[in-house]
Amino acid sequence: MPDYLVTLESAWIIKDVKSMDDAVSIAISEAGKRLNPSAKFVEIEAGMIACPYCEGELNTALVVANTALVGLVLQMKVFRAESDEHAARIAKSVVGKALHDVPLKVQEVQAL
Repeated sequence: MPDYLVTLESAWIIKDVKSMDDAVSIAISEAGKRLNPSAKFVEIEAGMIACPYCEGELNTALVVANTALVGLVLQMKVFRAESDEHAARIAKSVVGKALHDVPLKVQEVQAL
């Protein structure tokens, strides 16, 4: 059975924030705290999207009225899964238990 690298996308809401950089830092820190004891092997990064006009990369954070919505990318290695779908289900289960009430979407599954 092969190993997989599963990339998940998550949306994180931060209240009482002054800047986009602060929002991203707080979101990564809070996600890390919730993942730490049970799923500390999950890598957390700020999400990036392609600009439709200039094709450059844009941060996936938005701050309005001191409230931010931050897109995070979570990566996890899944060992000995039966298929791509099985690896995705395992990753969503492990991360979802630690980050309950946080929406998750499978972005990519790569065989290692």
